[in-house]
Amino acid sequence: MKQIVQEGWKIIRYNKGDKTTEEEIIATEYPLTVYVNDEEFATLVCTPTNIEELVIGFLASEGFIRFYDEVKEITVDKDRGFAYVTLNKELEQDRHASSKRFIGSCCGKSRQFYFQSDVMTAKTVTSKLTIPAENCLALMEALQSKSNAFQKTGGVHNAALCTIDELLTIRTDIGRHNALDKIYGYILKEKIPLSDKVIAFSGRISSEVLLKISKMGIGIIISKSAPTDLALNLAEDLGITAIGFARRNTMNVYTHHERII
Repeated sequence: MKQIVQEGWKIIRYNKGDKTTEEEIIATEYPLTVYVNDEEFATLVCTPTNIEELVIGFLASEGFIRFYDEVKEITVDKDRGFAYVTLNKELEQDRHASSKRFIGSCCGKSRQFYFQSDVMTAKTVTSKLTIPAENCLALMEALQSKSNAFQKTGGVHNAALCTIDELLTIRTDIGRHNALDKIYGYILKEKIPLSDKVIAFSGRISSEVLLKISKMGIGIIISKSAPTDLALNLAEDLGITAIGFARRNTMNVYTHHERII
């Protein structure tokens, strides 16, 4: 059974002209094929942890389910790399729509989505939650300190569901979007209320990441990395506070500054 990291990979290390033979710890890359209602649906390349949450979060993020109760059964064959999902309904959405380009507008503002599924699932966040600036930095520091797989490999991303005071749970994956889908799956399975929650995140805030946050209904994302311009345009429009470069004692608040006190 595959683990989050693989140890003992032999390498030749060059350092200032010296050459040594060493063993390296490598992040595991794992293909997972998902079947929905007995039909092959998608293959996700991921880290083989919290697989059920990943599948649930992926289906919700793509707009194929809204609630965990819509899942009748889910079975994971981890050794062979398959997940079998049976829903309590037929798939209402055209499964190919998630790969079709869509450009639309909403509420008088120009809003651009990459995929049709985003139109159905992205939502404006109206959270009134506020958070002290020092708490944002403390949450990011806590995430970094608990990122054991990253410290060993440098090859994974981490996402944490938080209150304004503490990390509640952390998910790890080679794909930053997968880490967020695992958090989303956890939220749906456990029916977590989100009005007082924050996401701390290790990766770049891309438009894809920002849309996943909006689909969860969370109003604040804190990252140690940079945002993209499309992500910030979406964050402004969708009511999300995007914080980047949260490192040591500094951070940049890009959108909806009113939530930071």
